[in-house]
Amino acid sequence: MSAKKVSFEQQLGRLEEIVAALEKGDVQLADSLALFEEGTKLLAACSKQLDQAEQQVVKLMKGPGGAPVELPFEDGEA
Repeated sequence: MSAKKVSFEQQLGRLEEIVAALEKGDVQLADSLALFEEGTKLLAACSKQLDQAEQQVVKLMKGPGGAPVELPFEDGEA
């Protein structure tokens, strides 16, 4: 049996659902703990994917002579 891979966007959407449910405050304690645990796993997975994407961007940015150049992302840039 192969597990279906969940996309980053799906993971992020589920994380947003969990945050909304926990912020609402009407979830039983046991369910809150389960949601919190699921949320922390999703956060770790999303962070890992974002780190990998950032490394890929750094690899793709080449400076003079082909050497990689790492440029900081500026606030407000898209």
